[in-house]
Amino acid sequence: MDLFTTIKERRSCRSFLPEQVGDEAIMTILKAAVWAPSAKNAQPWEFTVITNQELKEKIQAEAEECKKIAIEKSGWKWLERYQVDFLPSAPVIIAVVGNPDRAGADMFLEGGGMTYRDSCAAAVQNMLLAAHAIGLGSLWFTLYRPEAMRSILGLQPGKVVVALVCLGRPGGEPLQTKRKDALELANFIR
Repeated sequence: MDLFTTIKERRSCRSFLPEQVGDEAIMTILKAAVWAPSAKNAQPWEFTVITNQELKEKIQAEAEECKKIAIEKSGWKWLERYQVDFLPSAPVIIAVVGNPDRAGADMFLEGGGMTYRDSCAAAVQNMLLAAHAIGLGSLWFTLYRPEAMRSILGLQPGKVVVALVCLGRPGGEPLQTKRKDALELANFIR
């Protein structure tokens, strides 16, 4: 599949078929992740591959709690329609875990030390594109509290779950959303 076609066709998937995702597909996606760029090539990521149903249900419960908190604090009525019940049905959830100790030179600047998150985000994007290229649906999920997610997954103190990537065979056609025109968003300084 052509790279630009993959970029344009990839969509978030919230409906998965109950088919297992093979280890070969998971490894293909993880190999794409580790080729992402990272500040000072620190590669500050680790990946926790979750197929355990009980853990997926705990992740959903955490997301439901965070949804309630977000609705209460934001007043955003649209969040009431935002569903997280699909989480246990995702055959695989990969936690992208960042290590803040492996940030770039920005760690020495005021407000810095966040490039580990940027690097992990680049890995997530590679994962989403790789999943689409091999026919899987995926979703970049972030509605959780980092401390709670670290506890659910039994991670070491100091590690940060930057994102959860849900994977599986799509259970239908993903929602097609419009994109803004790049020229409308670009500011050229010459």
